[in-house]
Amino acid sequence: MSADASAPVRPQARSLPPVAAHIDETLARLDAQLDWLLALSPLDGEALWSEFDAAGRKSEPQLRYIDLDTDLDAARRTLDALPLTQVEPPALQALLAEKQLELRRMIDLVRERDRPGFVDASIALFGGVEPELLDVAGRILDDVPVSEPLAADAGIDEVRAAVEAEIDWYRAQAPGFHIDVVVDTDISSMLMVSHGTFYIDGNIRLPRARVDPLIQHEIGTHVVTRHNGQQQALRQLQVGLAQYDPTQEGLGVLAEYLAGFLPGERLRVLAARVVAAAMAADGAGLPAIFERLHAGHGLPTDDAFDVALRARRGGGLTKDAVYLRGVRDLLAYLAAGGEFDALFLGKFALSQLDLLESLVDDGWVVPPALLPRYTAGDDFPARLDACRRTPVEHLHQIHRPPEATA
Repeated sequence: MSADASAPVRPQARSLPPVAAHIDETLARLDAQLDWLLALSPLDGEALWSEFDAAGRKSEPQLRYIDLDTDLDAARRTLDALPLTQVEPPALQALLAEKQLELRRMIDLVRERDRPGFVDASIALFGGVEPELLDVAGRILDDVPVSEPLAADAGIDEVRAAVEAEIDWYRAQAPGFHIDVVVDTDISSMLMVSHGTFYIDGNIRLPRARVDPLIQHEIGTHVVTRHNGQQQALRQLQVGLAQYDPTQEGLGVLAEYLAGFLPGERLRVLAARVVAAAMAADGAGLPAIFERLHAGHGLPTDDAFDVALRARRGGGLTKDAVYLRGVRDLLAYLAAGGEFDALFLGKFALSQLDLLESLVDDGWVVPPALLPRYTAGDDFPARLDACRRTPVEHLHQIHRPPEATA
């Protein structure tokens, strides 16, 4: 609904102290410049597959990337000059200091692309693959069944129309809601959000039953939390506090389940990403990773290649382990009675929630302005309750087509 004179007035966040505001703005600006995801997205994935397949799936394809137009040395000097010790209150100082360290590590990651130090830079930024997570991934790949494949009956026109309709729904709730939509045939994902832009693969084909869950993943999580972060005085809640990826991606996967269709195949892909990340960190090449996933775990060739390619970005990227780690940790949080709405204050790590709640109590942070569209569904409470009682190995659903009407 649109705002009107009878609508309750939302609380406004307190303005940050001048030093904190300067640091916050500087960190947000540098975060926008250091688009590591774009810098590590291989160009022309279809040609890479053709090259790999033509070579008998035994040779490492040569990955090409765009170059960021960013002076990394100047960015590092700017980060190092920030007067973090002058920030009050302590909770705010801690959050900003964590982001400063993360941006230093992002610079290292981009600088080390295709160099010997890349894996170490990736582990410093995203973490490695812990044995417990690798065990969970193995159980999923061993035990979660593969269902009958659904026809890829939705293409770019249908997906774009669904995305635009979703954006219109949110604008009706909050007129300031905004996201740019770009169709691009040269991206590494079917759908993705990066720095306030929603990208759709111009060659997209996927089952119609997966269109809404994936839109809920991208818009209902990444765009909604960005919008809520824009309402905060602390800009890091818009661009992302340090180590926010596991919570964001875990929420995105939960959104697919809560929207009604998280297939076993999707969970298997997330598990495969953990296996691939672990192998890449240990120095395995794309052919070996592909062979393990395709021949060893039964992933289709397109999924196995995509997962292997993602893991080999830059020379061995561990980022993809955050999806399964994030959803596992969020399920544990929900099982312990954690509040669902609090997860949408902005973009943050689950470990930072206590600090954020202290800032809410003091007025520095305000409650979320929007919640995802799927929370308005009649069956949402039951699905959320199911999440609180479900281990990650069992978080998947079977597609049941709507019953035919007479």
